[in-house]
Amino acid sequence: MVGVPLARRTRRRAHPKQQIVTSVMEYASLGWASCPGARPLANGARACSCDRVGCPDVGNHPISRAWQMQATTDTALLAHWWRNEPEANIVLPTGRVFDVFDVPAAAGLAALATTDAAGTASGPVAVNGDRVLFYVATRNTSADEDEWWSCPLDYGPSTIEEMPGLRWHCRDSFVLAPPSLLATGQPAAWLRPPDGRPLPDPLRVLDILADVCE
Repeated sequence: MVGVPLARRTRRRAHPKQQIVTSVMEYASLGWASCPGARPLANGARACSCDRVGCPDVGNHPISRAWQMQATTDTALLAHWWRNEPEANIVLPTGRVFDVFDVPAAAGLAALATTDAAGTASGPVAVNGDRVLFYVATRNTSADEDEWWSCPLDYGPSTIEEMPGLRWHCRDSFVLAPPSLLATGQPAAWLRPPDGRPLPDPLRVLDILADVCE
């Protein structure tokens, strides 16, 4: 399965270059577009590899402002990008193939335990520092754009306002994918790696998260 090697490699090393490239290609094989992201810097005057002095979101954003147009599954182009930037983080745009529910770690782990206890497939789940990310089928499939929602600030529709700490990454948003390096110096990692199976219904996962976020 695609996901098992991803999980094993993430645990083995923090940020090996080949691990990043291999993961990018595996995401492409799933139909998940990606583009290069900035990375944290351990040495020097700047904390982030981007050109912004005092970057407010170290290593947690795309390199290019045109990332939405840039993100692709073209393996030749991906190989070219990471050959030029071998330590770049991996940015995955949301609202295309998948959305992502992004919750505090305690809530995410509780929701995952609930899902496991019920014998229900959780879909891909990642841990990014103190956040847990649930990858679900996207809701942005309507032909009518008026029925779509956008989350450029990573906040979801008003229906989730009563769920503290929940971010719904959908159209116009993105997430860092394992094994991207976080500002803490630790890599993002898979708790439940992608395996090619259909992604879960977002409303089902949202119901579980609603219970643990109350």
